Amino acid sequence: MSFLDGLFGTTERTASAVLIDVGAESVAGAYVCATGNALPEVLYTCRLPVKAHSGEHRTAAMVRALQILGDTLVREGAPVLARTTGTGSADSIVVSIDAPWQETSVRTEHFEQNAPFVFTKKLVVETLKKTGLTAEGKLLVDESIIGTILNGYETRDPYGKIAHRATVVVLTSFIDTAVAKSVSETLQSIYHTKHILPIAGSSLHCQAVHLVFPHERDALIFDATGPLTTIALLRRGLFVSISEVPAATSLAEWMENVVTELADVGKRYPLPRIIFLVAREPEVSSLSKKLASANLGGLWLSDSQPKIVSVRSDHIVGLVRQVTMAPPDFILLLLTLFWWHSLEDEG
Repeated sequence: MSFLDGLFGTTERTASAVLIDVGAESVAGAYVCATGNALPEVLYTCRLPVKAHSGEHRTAAMVRALQILGDTLVREGAPVLARTTGTGSADSIVVSIDAPWQETSVRTEHFEQNAPFVFTKKLVVETLKKTGLTAEGKLLVDESIIGTILNGYETRDPYGKIAHRATVVVLTSFIDTAVAKSVSETLQSIYHTKHILPIAGSSLHCQAVHLVFPHERDALIFDATGPLTTIALLRRGLFVSISEVPAATSLAEWMENVVTELADVGKRYPLPRIIFLVAREPEVSSLSKKLASANLGGLWLSDSQPKIVSVRSDHIVGLVRQVTMAPPDFILLLLTLFWWHSLEDEG
């Protein structure tokens, strides 16, 4: 630190991003920034419906809406970012792509040698390259290490430590290759950058909810933000299972599908007694009521129902600062929290 730094104070770095939410029914975007250790700030948001023309494929309608959204973000949002940070250019673009164009899975990788070994990031990266999953017509966009166990104990800082055995939990995201290409090309034409990070929506939502409720180490997370519902199981702070519930045409059918999937999960793992429900308004209220009225206790071999928590914007506003006067956008708040946490991991 120089004498001038001590005299005038240090200048904390400000990071910024464009956050994009791509869904089957709507697309949304936000400009966000974060300075030092301060809470991330949502500076501008916009959400537009996806309306298909007669005979138009849903993907084409989504890309058309995304183009309009991008133009709006540049015209209206970039000046807001410039007034806040001094530049209208964001550092990165994070794109969350929901069903039906994405899928997410969880797997574990085990490390064990005859003699104690140093557990390193290079070792993990090389192993994941060898064991990485592939899917026809799908693009692997994310392999997040969401849990590490060394010598039987979970650790948040595993690298460089001596281990006899180790296990990493990997959250893997795939996106339809054609959709990923169309989204990327659309955003590149608007922002003239290749620094675009795509991630599957269900992966992002589950990780973000875990950040909102870090002390709930055993829980089920229902992501019902799109046409397919994802059920993620959190045990001892680690994701151990993620599965998809088929699309339904009614609440009754949705509930039947959920019960079937929960029963299958319950055959492999004990079911925790708390369910976090993630859904868009106004669906979250009707889905929560349906879950509350269903006889789920039987799946737990108990007369008492599991606790259902509908995750809402109110749960996140204390973790994200909303600067824009627009109403909070729940999904964009989750995106902001995920982005901010990723900055902490990089730091």
